[in-house]
Amino acid sequence: MTTAPVLIPDPVHGAPERAPRGRRVALVVAVVTTLAAVVQQVLHAVGVVGGQPWPFLLVAAPAWLLAVRGLRTVPDPPPVAVQAVERLRRIPAWAWVAGVLAMAAAAWAALQDHEPLIGHEEAVYGNKARSWLDDGTPDAGWGTYRPVGLPALGRIALAVHDDVGALRVVALLLTLFTLTTTYLVATRLTTPRRAVVVTLLLLSGLGFLRRVPLFLNDIGATGLLLIVVYLLVRAQEKPGSRALLAVPLPALAAFYLRYGVVGTLAAVVAAAVLAYGPRTWLAQGRRLALCAGIFLAGLIPHFLYATEVTGGPLGLIFSATEHAGRAYVGDGLVYYLSIFPYRLAGDLGGVVMAAGLWGLGAAVRRRRGDRRHVFLGMTAVLTFIVLGVATDGEPRFVYLPVVLLTVLGVQTLAEAAGRWSATVLTAVAALAAVTVPATAQYVAHDAMPGPTAQRVSTLAVARQLAAGDRPCLLVTGYEPDLGWYSGCDAVTYGQYRRMVAPSGVEVSLVLFERGRLQPGPASLRRLIDGRATTTRTIPTEGSLGTATVITLGARS
Repeated sequence: MTTAPVLIPDPVHGAPERAPRGRRVALVVAVVTTLAAVVQQVLHAVGVVGGQPWPFLLVAAPAWLLAVRGLRTVPDPPPVAVQAVERLRRIPAWAWVAGVLAMAAAAWAALQDHEPLIGHEEAVYGNKARSWLDDGTPDAGWGTYRPVGLPALGRIALAVHDDVGALRVVALLLTLFTLTTTYLVATRLTTPRRAVVVTLLLLSGLGFLRRVPLFLNDIGATGLLLIVVYLLVRAQEKPGSRALLAVPLPALAAFYLRYGVVGTLAAVVAAAVLAYGPRTWLAQGRRLALCAGIFLAGLIPHFLYATEVTGGPLGLIFSATEHAGRAYVGDGLVYYLSIFPYRLAGDLGGVVMAAGLWGLGAAVRRRRGDRRHVFLGMTAVLTFIVLGVATDGEPRFVYLPVVLLTVLGVQTLAEAAGRWSATVLTAVAALAAVTVPATAQYVAHDAMPGPTAQRVSTLAVARQLAAGDRPCLLVTGYEPDLGWYSGCDAVTYGQYRRMVAPSGVEVSLVLFERGRLQPGPASLRRLIDGRATTTRTIPTEGSLGTATVITLGARS
């Protein structure tokens, strides 16, 4: 492959001089890897290739920086590109964001066929929602440390139609809410067209799109937290604003939807103080006091309930942290560092997030004139740190910093591109639009088959053990899933060891051929405790293999 040499006009005589060899090599690498990234995403989008895409753009981005570094002049964008961008700009921004929402709904619908069975976390909230709808129905897998907001929404959905699909519709509505909120907030922090790019990049990221089809609370909580961030910006930047008085509403809604936002809210508050300075907040003393008072008043029901079940007002929050699956304090932070930015947002979104960090550094250097960007960037960084130390790491816990770094990144790219700004952002949006179906293909054919194969096993067993007239209790490592599909109550083996089964309840121990959290032979004998048993095997086509069900007789 031959490439034309890069020529740089001489500023004095106008005669071109040959670009340095390193810059020419960087240009070739940049062009080749960018084209490879585009072709790859197109092939993934149409289903020609599978597997996780290669991060070509993480190579292309630094190559482009090296290729343009030191250029004395930058040519104007090609006329054909300018004309194409101008035609696209005639379409109003609201039409573009409507298209993004339509893409989200299409991805949600398409992915339902690939993961039709309810998962572990979904079933926990689904069981609680059904127990509220049908008083007395077991809430298998539920723990007092879990927030009540999602099952409350699920209870409304199940009242309309009692199945998994109704719960998944709640997931769609929460996704559309958060994407719309992202657009509206980004519009006020940047421009409407840049906000469209931000929203499209968020949807295209693997970490986000993987959870779009599922009945979980992280996506909805992110939208509410974004409102909190925007209201704090408005409280500082609009003289006489009463935005502080509105902050408690989305903050409380986010808390009751997901208790884990406490760490994120702490990061937001800390970033606000660092970016704007404590004096600027104390200057709004009366409004700040009212904001804190309203927020604390909204927490009173939670404090009362937490005191009742744990003995202290903060007991449930501490309990939620204790239930985190971390191996050691800080392993969540190590995890986030290891997956940043590719596993959070893909290579395209990752490049933009990296640009956001660069923009944060620039904003810190000019802090007095750019407190807004310092606040957004510091919120993102502190959220990674706080959540990384307080709990285990999962991409769905850190959607807020992903959004904020994407906003900063789009803004940074637009400012750095100069005359190329509209062309560059259009190219980013176009590639993101292709990346959405490409990511959906990966999720459908690589990420979802494993969990679905496991649930095929739990579904087969649950149907065999479906509750009849007699109350039933299943002891298993898959308690929420089996509880949802069987209608029985369900506990783990560890929970069963610490409890006394109610009289009149049929107890069955469920062991899978390739199951998790199952007792060994000696432990199993102690659980049976000399009682008469009835044993049967249930073959399944799922990945857990054949199930052995040991039903315990009445105590003698």
